[in-house]
Amino acid sequence: MKVAVFGRFYNERTAISAETLFNTLLKNNFEVYIESEFFNILTTQGEHHKIYSTFKIFEVLDTSFDLLISIGGDGTMLRAITYVKDLGIPVIGINTGRLGFLATVQVEHIEETIKNIINAEYKICERSLLAVETIPKNTNISTINFALNEVAISRKNTTSMITTETLLDNEYLTSYWSDGLILSTPTGSTGYSLSCGGPVITPGTSCFVLTPIAPHNLSVRPLIIPDNTEVQLKVSGREQQHLISLDSRISTLDNGTIIKIKKADFKIKMIELSNESFLETLRKKLLWGEDNRN
Repeated sequence: MKVAVFGRFYNERTAISAETLFNTLLKNNFEVYIESEFFNILTTQGEHHKIYSTFKIFEVLDTSFDLLISIGGDGTMLRAITYVKDLGIPVIGINTGRLGFLATVQVEHIEETIKNIINAEYKICERSLLAVETIPKNTNISTINFALNEVAISRKNTTSMITTETLLDNEYLTSYWSDGLILSTPTGSTGYSLSCGGPVITPGTSCFVLTPIAPHNLSVRPLIIPDNTEVQLKVSGREQQHLISLDSRISTLDNGTIIKIKKADFKIKMIELSNESFLETLRKKLLWGEDNRN
């Protein structure tokens, strides 16, 4: 099995996870490739750099890879999918971060997880993405124009609100007076959207959610829309520019830029182990059902 390994940071948990993972992969005769920048981090900062130096590196992926393993938190997972793109390579994350809705494998379960993968004791959960187009074209966005969690519009260099004119399938919805606007997938519903009052959505639901950021009209609430809807946004405000983020990747746009967002024509395949489920993750990560009053 040909495996790609991606990471972004090095700390004590990363060191333990990487050592355990690579030893397990070696023991089971995996063909391992490490992303080039992460390889440099491991070989310069890692205590077991001689082990890492025996592996090959990659800068881009192709369909010959069977699996991508991310070492880090959810942010690292979101970066990892920019390598996968539309190749259909399954992805799984080892959590060395904090909450971990996407990167769900804990360090102590790495060996068990690899064994489950070898024995095909898992299922594939396909996650929808958002695709973005701007008029005029923005080269930063057009290079990697998709997001797994959300696309967010926000103010820049000002404390004043912005106005986001919003159309759904070319029909005018409203102009949001707010600090910004989030269009989230079900996957991203437990992230930025949730912190702004948006609903939790199970991953297989065919919808997106529009969540305003600190709306100046208290009657404005998150809106769930079908995932075949094309959303068109245009921002105005006191400043001449605003920010757009695709997951954690941020670009600056001029006010008046037309932003078109729709469901991408491909999905990300995430590995879900047989002993895991989204509902179990909700209970563990959001402490649903826990009584902490005492």
